[in-house]
Amino acid sequence: MNRFMEQKWSTYAGTHGMRDEQLDTLTDADLAFTPGGSAMPLGALIREMGEIEYAYIDSLKTLKQDWSYRNTDPAVGQTVAGLKAWLQSLDAEMQATVEALSNDDLDAEVERESGYKMSRDVQMDVYLQAVLIFFGKLSIYVRAMDKPLTQTFKDWIG
Repeated sequence: MNRFMEQKWSTYAGTHGMRDEQLDTLTDADLAFTPGGSAMPLGALIREMGEIEYAYIDSLKTLKQDWSYRNTDPAVGQTVAGLKAWLQSLDAEMQATVEALSNDDLDAEVERESGYKMSRDVQMDVYLQAVLIFFGKLSIYVRAMDKPLTQTFKDWIG
């Protein structure tokens, strides 16, 4: 087992679980909610987070950050169950990808479009930051709908 899996993976699994727990409080109708202005519907916001997760998984494999992927499956984003199943498949793929890396592999650098490079290990830390940013957005939508945040969400995110 590599150092990332030993030292950090439980945090990633926990954030994925916290996301799923909050998704369980939503209905399919909630996915159409938008807080107004040019804000995207909640289902699109969650789909976008999945596309971001996909981009990070791909970057771990290719050592290139590519943001162009879009999930074109019309069912994803229209139902909570569809979103959750897709996100959980991405979570499993991310875990398998990270598990397959050696400690030396974790030090290999991922190159971003700007040319900036960071190790796979740091790339995963940046992914976690993206998840936390998503949680901030999700909490705004959930509160605007007068839905409850889960206790875990409140304990860890606020």
